[in-house]
Amino acid sequence: MSRSSLSADTFCKDAAGVAGNIFAFGLFVSPVPTFRRIARNRSTENFSGLPYIYALLNCLVTLWYAAFQLVYIILFITYADKRKKVRMLGLLMVDIVLFLVIVVGSLEINNFSLRRVVVGFLSCAALISMFASPLFIINLVIRTRSVEFMPFYLSLSTFLMSASFLAYGIFNNDPFVYVPNGAGTVLGTMQLGLYSYYKRTSTEESTEPLIVSFG
Repeated sequence: MSRSSLSADTFCKDAAGVAGNIFAFGLFVSPVPTFRRIARNRSTENFSGLPYIYALLNCLVTLWYAAFQLVYIILFITYADKRKKVRMLGLLMVDIVLFLVIVVGSLEINNFSLRRVVVGFLSCAALISMFASPLFIINLVIRTRSVEFMPFYLSLSTFLMSASFLAYGIFNNDPFVYVPNGAGTVLGTMQLGLYSYYKRTSTEESTEPLIVSFG
């Protein structure tokens, strides 16, 4: 392989990696407008807390940006009604227990290669669940024909970050990177498609909650 080809390949890897990290940061700050609204209205309305629970689990497994998710979860629990508070606290405990099980269990694996594979698979599962979590609101979106409680920036950031790391994983031939991010790209595309389709019938932001609520 020529030097120019190697340089181009290295540039593509670096560019995809840098773009992925930039969009990752964008993903983790994308809920800020949602939580400004929650704090302003002092209610979680029909927003779902599941994306932040799954994101926290992913962050705990990979040890990236966990602080963002903890802040979002604390705010969500603060302004949620009693039923949501109980459910979110229960899911938060599940996250922490799963993380501790993963940490203790992985440390018991003496073979480094096997440990890498096990943690890699667990990270893939956590990452895919994080990417898919905004789709839990899909039933509400379809029933109400409104995307008011499906944050656009979260879906857009999911797609951009996933696409960047998909390219990075392919360039580096790393299945633990390109497999979950490939799934994230597909799921992000689905979310954006759903948002685009129902945006035409979406109403303006309202402080009045809808009838159906999802955790």
